[in-house]
Amino acid sequence: MGSYADRIRAVVQRPVGEREMDEFLNGLEKGLADPDVVEAQRGRDVSSRAHRHAFTTWYASVPELAPHAEALYAQLQAPEHWVPYADTRSTLARLTDEGIALGVVSDVGWDLRATFAHHGLDQHFSSWVHSYAYGTEKPDPVLFGRACRELGVPAAETLMVGDHPAKDGGAAGAGLRAYVLPAGAAPGAVRGLDAVLRLAGPAGARRTPSTPPG
Repeated sequence: MGSYADRIRAVVQRPVGEREMDEFLNGLEKGLADPDVVEAQRGRDVSSRAHRHAFTTWYASVPELAPHAEALYAQLQAPEHWVPYADTRSTLARLTDEGIALGVVSDVGWDLRATFAHHGLDQHFSSWVHSYAYGTEKPDPVLFGRACRELGVPAAETLMVGDHPAKDGGAAGAGLRAYVLPAGAAPGAVRGLDAVLRLAGPAGARRTPSTPPG
């Protein structure tokens, strides 16, 4: 995802100096501890409505951004504002060439296929499991099991690749292997996905039906 500074400037549509931007960003950081914002995050990925409420409540915790909360959320959904990691395309191409089935299991409030299509990555995937469509969120084994069934892959032969220890690592509880990447990588950076090629190769899981967007 593009930086919040860039996103804020785009929706405010007026010059925003560095000092004012720092105030906006600090306000968003402080907003994460606001009781109303914290409450809005509970179960945010179980429905589109809950997801929208969670984010717009957070944006509106900064008074100056409150009038732009809906615009910021619409921007969050816009495919062009998401930036794939530098090693995403090559990794997916290698896995596809190896005949490894790929799918997406994501905690999110909208369908991600348009985002992947925008970046020319959708053709690699044959299963799309979005939490909001099932009224639950990771680490619920229902989501991982659904992906495996759609791909016709036994859970024991499946590798889940994610970046959230509790949520994505929860795939192990559903019988999958799980590889959890460290958090904090910048959009467009090299993510270290070469490890996935090793894990999903002949010595590892033969199929990787779950991978996070990014």
